[in-house]
Amino acid sequence: MSVLSRATAPAATHDVAAAVTALLLNLDNTAPLKLSLEALAQSSETAVPERDSVLNPIRLLGPSGLGAAALLLARPTTSIPVGVAKGVAPTGSPQARIPQGPSGPRTRSTNIGGTGSAIPPLYCPPPVRDDPALATLVNDGLIAWARDIGLYAGRLEELRDADFGRLIMLAHPDSDDADRLLAAAKCAVSEWSVDDYYCDEGADDTAPDGTSSTAAAELGPRLELVAAAMDPVHLPARYAPQLEKALQADPILRAFRTSFEHMSHYATPAQLARLRTEIAGWFIAIAAEAGWRASGRMPPVWEYLANRQPHSFLPCMAAIDVVGGYEVQAAEYTDPRVRRVVTTAALASQLVNDLYSMAREDLSDGREFNLPTVLAAEEKCARREAVLRTAAIHDELAHRFEREATVLAATGSAELRRFLGGLWAWMGGSRAWHADSKRYNDMPRQ
Repeated sequence: MSVLSRATAPAATHDVAAAVTALLLNLDNTAPLKLSLEALAQSSETAVPERDSVLNPIRLLGPSGLGAAALLLARPTTSIPVGVAKGVAPTGSPQARIPQGPSGPRTRSTNIGGTGSAIPPLYCPPPVRDDPALATLVNDGLIAWARDIGLYAGRLEELRDADFGRLIMLAHPDSDDADRLLAAAKCAVSEWSVDDYYCDEGADDTAPDGTSSTAAAELGPRLELVAAAMDPVHLPARYAPQLEKALQADPILRAFRTSFEHMSHYATPAQLARLRTEIAGWFIAIAAEAGWRASGRMPPVWEYLANRQPHSFLPCMAAIDVVGGYEVQAAEYTDPRVRRVVTTAALASQLVNDLYSMAREDLSDGREFNLPTVLAAEEKCARREAVLRTAAIHDELAHRFEREATVLAATGSAELRRFLGGLWAWMGGSRAWHADSKRYNDMPRQ
């Protein structure tokens, strides 16, 4: 979905559950079953300012590893201060609002825009922390960056209302370093703004060389130039200035170039290469979806899901360890068992987006695809049945992640254990952001 389609998400205090379950079993770094409010407050006040070990994320609420999201408070509905991000003036105490909810990660349903397509309860963790001041700081940085490079010129307030700073704050709870979070947020906005500039209705019909064309015909060439912005192309001297002129002329290309430059301050070359690889897979999936649109073809469910594995939040998740300040080695990240749980988490998170965005996508005149729509077409069922089936598929994936990640965490490195916990936290943070977004809850009635 378009980056500008996402409105400000209020604090998620009511639509998330209170705990994560099976993922926390039998691990050295599992959080205690119960943590007193006094202990939690102390942990936030005494957190060390510098990270000296991959096992000790800064100001994470509770121990690191897969137990990080498992806090059960001794009494309900409390606001507890967490550490202030570097550079944040203490004008108001940022609060970590720990939501009260059911005893497990299932959450109550949400109705979207009076369409009758209520979101069923989903098996998903709660967010680990909520720091509005940190989210605002990251969002302010995004707006300043977008203004500097000419991204969303004349539409910066819409970008601010999308509140990607809040999403990144919720999705990366093991860092309160605003600049690291801003690097991740820049990459995320660059990725999602591809839809606005290259894919959505009204995309520019001019080719990169300035000649007249069509947006559909130029999607591939434009994505190819994005790849050149991420991974510099070294042309013969005679042609290099022409490429540079094209890279500087397009705000999306400027966005990718500058976001990767920022990310390179924190990522190793291997981590940057990993991120480029995930984005390249996403580009292939974008081109496939454009083929469905051009032909007017509704894909079968299996083909849609195969597309949505790379066409998901996978590029965002790839940077979890970069933001956290550690590195999962390539041998572990590319292990088929690890790859299976990473892509499972990405696909499950994409289905959350499918559910929350379907009402908006109904207004796109057939330009957008989501799993309820594809399921209803293939199985010739009512929308409500397709929504329930989508929720069941999401839950199957979430349970698979939980089950298989637990085994990997018990046998893998400390860095892998922390990365798996980061994936689980990312799923919960993203769900919390979607659940309260005005974009998904304030739809006009059909």
